[in-house]
Amino acid sequence: MKIIFVIPNMTGGGTERVISLLSDAYIRMGFEVAIMQFAGYEHAYQLNDKVEDFSVAPQSNGNPVIMLKRLITMRKYFHKNPDSHIFAFCVMGAVFSVITTWGMKRNILVAERNSPDSCHVKTLRNWAYKHAARITFQTPDGIAYFPKWITGKAMVIPNPVDSSMPPRYTGVRSHRIVTVGRLHKQKNHALLLEAFADFSQQFPDYELHIYGQGELEQPLKAQAEQLHISKKVVWHGFCSDVREKIRDAAIFVLSSDYEGISNSMLEALSMGIPTISTDCPIGGARIYISPEKSGILVPVRDKKAMVEAMLRIASDEDLAERLSVNASRIKEQYSVKKIAEKFLDAAGIQVPATTNSDY
Repeated sequence: MKIIFVIPNMTGGGTERVISLLSDAYIRMGFEVAIMQFAGYEHAYQLNDKVEDFSVAPQSNGNPVIMLKRLITMRKYFHKNPDSHIFAFCVMGAVFSVITTWGMKRNILVAERNSPDSCHVKTLRNWAYKHAARITFQTPDGIAYFPKWITGKAMVIPNPVDSSMPPRYTGVRSHRIVTVGRLHKQKNHALLLEAFADFSQQFPDYELHIYGQGELEQPLKAQAEQLHISKKVVWHGFCSDVREKIRDAAIFVLSSDYEGISNSMLEALSMGIPTISTDCPIGGARIYISPEKSGILVPVRDKKAMVEAMLRIASDEDLAERLSVNASRIKEQYSVKKIAEKFLDAAGIQVPATTNSDY
């Protein structure tokens, strides 16, 4: 039995990270696993050697020849793998999977990975979801966006936490505020820069370290110059060992306007970094953060609330320690094995008898 993940490419995003973890778990369970990239061929995360990883087409950029080749190649592959189960981890992956398996009666599971309201092809998306066997969402709020004929086959599955995450740092934390994510409008790094500028007036010895790359890098660097904080902001780009780089940070901040579930936030919590997150739709942060116990939630685009939260953590060692200890416990609740089994259950696949090894 084969599980086929369908994804544009395997760049350094949260969805790609989840697929790398799940694919390894399914290999360990005894499944065959393939990752089908339909818009490129990139690898930001190491995969299990037994995973079949391939691309059916480069990015099309609207080129009809590439788009047609993509669909033909996908259909041929699905035809050669009649006993496979398709896990589409993006909207267009769901659309292409439904089109290319038409008449084959394949088991298609769709994993909604972002705020449904951010989708620009809602009619096409809903058509594809109608023909999927099951749709999984990261939060209950995500389900509420859809009509009843879709929600009737919906299931909530949160993101897993990698068991190989570094342990909670127990030494004296560095005076660094960190964030990890694409430099994209959704992440609202502009808000974080403004908040850090205000925060720096009371804590001038702190630095802001930004991990991630994207189209807004130059505009954000220009904003840091305008705010007179450029000497205190460090830009790291994509970093494969970001966990080790940030584990002793004083504060992690997620400033997004919307998210499915932020993997970077999840990893920061699991390492015990005192964490601040916007309480953004679709409610992913709310699932993992118990306010004032394991982290601090602030309203979306509320600079004042973000500054106040940063000041509280920086000035209150007891609060920082409490948030750190409680947050690190999520590793036990959301293991990769548990979440992998939830996806199998959602797809109607029998969970095989496995060892009790943690993965």
